[in-house]
Amino acid sequence: MTVVAWLAIVVFTVAYILIATEKVHRVAAALGGAVLMLVLGATNAEHAFFSEESGVDWNVIFLLLGMMLIVVVLQRTGAFEFVAIWAAKRARGRPFRVMVLLVVVTAVASAVLDNVTTVLLVAPVTLLVCERLAVPVAPYLIAEVLASNIGGTATLVGDPPNIIIASRAGLSYNDFLIHLAPIVVVLMVVFIGLCRWLFRRAFVANPERAEAVMALRERDAIRDVRLLVISLVVLAAVTVAFVLHTVLHLEPSVVALIGGLVLLALSGLNAESVAKDVEWPTLVFFAGLFVMVGALVNTGVIDTLAKSATEATEGRLMLASGVLLWASAGISAIVDNIPYVATMSPVVADLVQANGGDSAQVLWWSLALGADLGGNATAVGASANVVMLGLAERSGHRISFWQFTKYGLVVAFVTILISTAYVWLRYFAFAA
Repeated sequence: MTVVAWLAIVVFTVAYILIATEKVHRVAAALGGAVLMLVLGATNAEHAFFSEESGVDWNVIFLLLGMMLIVVVLQRTGAFEFVAIWAAKRARGRPFRVMVLLVVVTAVASAVLDNVTTVLLVAPVTLLVCERLAVPVAPYLIAEVLASNIGGTATLVGDPPNIIIASRAGLSYNDFLIHLAPIVVVLMVVFIGLCRWLFRRAFVANPERAEAVMALRERDAIRDVRLLVISLVVLAAVTVAFVLHTVLHLEPSVVALIGGLVLLALSGLNAESVAKDVEWPTLVFFAGLFVMVGALVNTGVIDTLAKSATEATEGRLMLASGVLLWASAGISAIVDNIPYVATMSPVVADLVQANGGDSAQVLWWSLALGADLGGNATAVGASANVVMLGLAERSGHRISFWQFTKYGLVVAFVTILISTAYVWLRYFAFAA
């Protein structure tokens, strides 16, 4: 590798350490790293802002922006308070039951929508539920974002890396359901059991608060019925368009942005007021992270690692799928899984072709499982994680990098281990 490549590795490593140790705010660390990459020549304006392979992924940025606009408008209706009271009452105010209900809803919604959108929708509800029941917020938010990454693995639109994989491999929405939905159901059952153990200190019931919640009426929480109806219609239209995006020939980012702007226009709300509530720091953080990872792509660092893995496993499909699964999990824990999958997709396509086409499709599922589930390991491993940290900080419930990671590592390891067994059993031991 060149001197510039080694310098890019140093810059990325230092920036990541700063993000992990929180010595510097993550937005400042990501932007600082991006600037240094530009100054060192590891990337340039053309690559950073216009390249699909090594630049800012504007599809992700605008997908987030569009869904943030929808969520901000929806907040004005009182819908989140309605759902919060409903969830707390159905669980009869018992903290663990509340968590189970919320993580199941999150996982299912993440499969239908996408994990980032789901976190944006569920987080405000969670904050209100926890406030009503006087329980700590962090365990619930962490559990939900972990569930969103697991649930999102099941479908083509559930996690952004899946969209990249589907596009590169020519896979359909049903392909993801058939191959990944069964293991996701198993993983969610295991995850709920893990929640009971990992977050056990958060399940301290407050009888007085529970009794007060049971006395509340959900309908009283709705502040603007007209705006709620409009918001739900737009959200439903956006959801349908997500599912049919390949038929409509519209990128999910375009769908989300159109939905957000249409809702803003129909709401009659002050645009400046709505814009103030958008998570701009989170969007800026992603831009900086994309530029840094793009510099590693541009200088050949990630390509060198990928080629080494390809050469080491050539001709041995089972070994290749196992290495790809665990390596994807490990790397996705360190860098955001979206640019990682974008980088690895061409390598996996070559591996599939070299190993016999149809029988080697297992490599795509190994990549998806590793990248999606490995993203749970750290606070910056997946887009949903970063969004959740931003929402928590904005609401005054800051969650540190290590507070998230000590739970995420356990969940990622267990789910990847189970996924390894699933891949071996389904595609090798009992393959037709």
